[in-house]
Amino acid sequence: MLRYFKRWFPAKDELTKPKAAGKQAIEMLRREYTGIPLLEESVSPNPIDQFRFWFDEALKIIKDDPNAMLLSTVDSSGQPSSRTVLLKGFGEDGFIFYTNYKSRKGLHIDANPQVSLTFYWPELMRQIHIEGRAKKISEKQSDDYFRLRPDASKIAALASSQSSELKSRAELEQRRDRLKVKYKGGNIPRPPHWGGYIIKHERVEFWQGRLNRLHDRICYTFDGKQWNTQRLAP
Repeated sequence: MLRYFKRWFPAKDELTKPKAAGKQAIEMLRREYTGIPLLEESVSPNPIDQFRFWFDEALKIIKDDPNAMLLSTVDSSGQPSSRTVLLKGFGEDGFIFYTNYKSRKGLHIDANPQVSLTFYWPELMRQIHIEGRAKKISEKQSDDYFRLRPDASKIAALASSQSSELKSRAELEQRRDRLKVKYKGGNIPRPPHWGGYIIKHERVEFWQGRLNRLHDRICYTFDGKQWNTQRLAP
């Protein structure tokens, strides 16, 4: 047992020992960013138009999950939490994702609807940070999207009480199997506790990696009438 403990939790003095040749220390992991310059005169005056331009480029380059985004919420005590969800729509009204309303993130949003989103596309050396307010979309919108999901995903939404404790994996699979029999003929209903949120953006920042850590950061903020842009120091 001690052997395994030492493997994963080295002694304090071992942390400062020189690393063997061929083994790279965490603090030496780095790469140079050589992204395309992001200049004030080249960005759209509207953050959604600029997001659409970057997202279209990501779709061409990113093979897996270009729509993955980090959703950060804060609970009623002020404890932040983050997890990855998938973007399923965007426009002037905001950014949409779907989940279980009774999940941990859903309960956080009930307590505090102010959230943030982060897209990170390392292949493009780009990030987008979005801050705004989340609210549920209409039941019709959630129904329309739910109908597009594969039957297996619909069953999963019914079977999983997301974020609640399970005794075992078998418990979850048994629920799924019972529902598969129940809805063998199709017509699987959307559970009332499952649906979409839309995040109305209030602040949007575009980050482009550049040489020598002198990155480009263009930030959009809304003053109640129009969007304003400013360059931020990296």
